Amino acid sequence: MSFLSNSKQSDRRGNPPEREWKLFMYSRFHEVEEAEYVCVCAHARVCVWVCTQDDELLCFRDVKPGAVHHFLVIPRIHIDNCKRLQEKHVALVERMEKMGRSVLEEACGLKDIRLGFHIPPFTSVPHLHLHALAPASQMPFKSQLHYGPQSHWFITVENVLSQLKTKGKVR
Repeated sequence: MSFLSNSKQSDRRGNPPEREWKLFMYSRFHEVEEAEYVCVCAHARVCVWVCTQDDELLCFRDVKPGAVHHFLVIPRIHIDNCKRLQEKHVALVERMEKMGRSVLEEACGLKDIRLGFHIPPFTSVPHLHLHALAPASQMPFKSQLHYGPQSHWFITVENVLSQLKTKGKVR
């Protein structure tokens, strides 16, 4: 079954039929291979352009950007959120960080960036996703509340990696 937004069974806005959304939601990104558009949010019916991907990760622009450059990096394996990460996921998080930095470097030269995760219960999607944002200093006030250094809802990738390496989990 195709997950391309322009599949022949799509509705007039390019959304796959309901049946495909449910199948995709349960497939947890394992089905995605060479698709350019990926339906990533089954309940919201959102299709996005995949910027880059590999066997383990997908990267695409956030549909509700909090900065001029706002990308999400998601693993193909299902992990609910950053609180579910364990010490065994350190390498995965490091690869997510590397992909996020790579995409931001291409987009804006890695200046003034912010990389991190939302902390439950402040997660909008029940699948781990790394936010990669730039320029961080020019984010609007609302975005600063969600992704800024003073946010109670956001933890940097550096803090996640530090906690995983020292405590084996994210607090």
